[in-house]
Amino acid sequence: MSFDTILIANRGEIACRIIRTARAMGYRTVAVFTDPDAGAPHVLAADAAVQIGPARAYLEGARIIAAAKRMGAGAVHPGYGFLSENAGFARACQEAGLVFIGPGPEAIALMGSKAEAKQAMARAGVPCLPGYAGRDQSDAVLLAEGARLGFPLMVKAAMGGGGKGMRLVREAGALAEALARARSEAEKAFGDGTLILERALKAPRHVEIQVLADGQGNVVHLGERDCSVQRRHQKVVEEAPSPAVDAELRAAMGAAAVQAARACRYVGAGTVEFLLEGGAFHFLEMNTRLQVEHPVTEAVTGIDLVEWQIRVARGEALPWRQEEIALEGHAIEVRLYAEDPAQGFLPQAGRLLRWRPAPGLRVDHGLAEGQEVSADYDPLLAKLIAHGPDRDTARRRLIRGLEETGVLGLRTNKAFLINLLRDERFARGEATTAFLEREFAGDASLAPAVPGAAVLALAALVFAARRGGASDPAHPRFGWGNGSRPRVRFRLAEGAVVHEVGVSFRRGAAGLALDYEGGVLEAVTLEPGLCRYLSDGQAGRLIWAFEGDVLHLEGFALRDVTHAPAEAADTRGDGVLRAPMAGTVISVAVAPGDAVEKGQVLAVLEAMKMEHPLRAGLSGRVDVVSVTTGSQVKARQVLLEIEGDGK
Repeated sequence: MSFDTILIANRGEIACRIIRTARAMGYRTVAVFTDPDAGAPHVLAADAAVQIGPARAYLEGARIIAAAKRMGAGAVHPGYGFLSENAGFARACQEAGLVFIGPGPEAIALMGSKAEAKQAMARAGVPCLPGYAGRDQSDAVLLAEGARLGFPLMVKAAMGGGGKGMRLVREAGALAEALARARSEAEKAFGDGTLILERALKAPRHVEIQVLADGQGNVVHLGERDCSVQRRHQKVVEEAPSPAVDAELRAAMGAAAVQAARACRYVGAGTVEFLLEGGAFHFLEMNTRLQVEHPVTEAVTGIDLVEWQIRVARGEALPWRQEEIALEGHAIEVRLYAEDPAQGFLPQAGRLLRWRPAPGLRVDHGLAEGQEVSADYDPLLAKLIAHGPDRDTARRRLIRGLEETGVLGLRTNKAFLINLLRDERFARGEATTAFLEREFAGDASLAPAVPGAAVLALAALVFAARRGGASDPAHPRFGWGNGSRPRVRFRLAEGAVVHEVGVSFRRGAAGLALDYEGGVLEAVTLEPGLCRYLSDGQAGRLIWAFEGDVLHLEGFALRDVTHAPAEAADTRGDGVLRAPMAGTVISVAVAPGDAVEKGQVLAVLEAMKMEHPLRAGLSGRVDVVSVTTGSQVKARQVLLEIEGDGK
């Protein structure tokens, strides 16, 4: 099968990653983009690009195929997500004379249905968990089957993946709402609301096997990845190999994965996922595509998975026997998300003001400074991957790389990831799928961050330099003499919270020194977008950027209100329900005059492909409803107001 042009039917970091390998192999690349992605890095990285329509056009196969035909592409690479596991799209590509760089539509259809996949795996001798995958999808039957299986149990979208349409249910009383939410998410994300139920293990590991198969019947596995550290069933940290898998268990799990691939006549790169507990493993699902976390396997095997997807698609045979696949060292990947851990990891949207990926790591991303991060898509910003001769070296390298990575304009989970990697239980390799929820829930990175005195002092320096005049540190009156200098007080607001800091600037032995309550920073230099300093002899750096009058640094957004009058506080309190992020209101459950109880769901917001129930902060009566179903809202926009009853 010959082709010289590949269209990448995706966006963001995975599109950039595929383009990189395809171009290195000598292929011409074509990107597609939607209205929100005009000018995005993946568009600029390709040899050519085609605009295909509104935000959801990545899910419209006809538009993708039309673009491929128009640009003379001979093959389509789907990446992950969107249409990558859509059997109809794979079949349509074939019918249009395009090579689909992935498995055949029959394998995608079989493994894309969790119900049919479990039945096929059971027939192939692959161990599976007890569950319900029947055709009767009535609530009555699902509730009865849930009671039969017992709790806890998992509710899953039969056609889903990536944590969408999935709920962990711990007790019978929560099952009905979980079914409704999972079905709604599944219908929106996959066009199919069919659900399955599955017995939930208490604290398993999520261990998956990478398989690679060609069209001549050869199948090998490339070892395992441990993806146990998850939040809301979405992977956060992935590593290879797993700290819980020895050579004997690797061989057994690998053999089961190869058997699973053979059972569905698989061709290309795929992943067989298992739950591992007490030495026993159970089939979870098969992802018939390239995984987000594929870089850790590439790091320990030296095999470029995208390259071999392309080679297999053009008819080449795999060159390795199983015994020739060797794992070298250890690799760990983290996912940097635009989300706020202090607000329950709510996705964030907005303008990326600064992006400075750390040197020394592999960083897969599709970012550029000034880019708008849209609420229309997944909040993944980048993947950071460290490799080392052993696990602890890789872990330390990744921590340092995260610390040196600069990202401003959006709240991210960076501090959360650093604390997670430093956690002693993670360092010992003990994390299971219950780790974040049960053992890491009290971590300091989950609390609202408060800028420290040194950060406030540096912010005051930046504001002073911008303001100029007598408060400019370069002004003779304010620090460039040799005597003591007056301490100036700054009032810096972060939202409704005002922080005060007193600072003075002077010429020290190593240059500008910055005195503040609690310490001194020396050898301070202020460059465009960057502050350098010494603190207790240790070199430090802080990136910063202005957005209007708001200064972004260290994940904080500060305004200089030193000379501003005090603002009246918002006395409406918890009676005001605001949108936690930009998105679409998909349901409003109350009307003016309705009585509500604290914790009651008042509306549901859809953002970043997830549904977010919004609950009452107090009991009372609805006074104002400012939105309707279908309303597009901005972050912090008032949705409705409640007059409290004092409860």
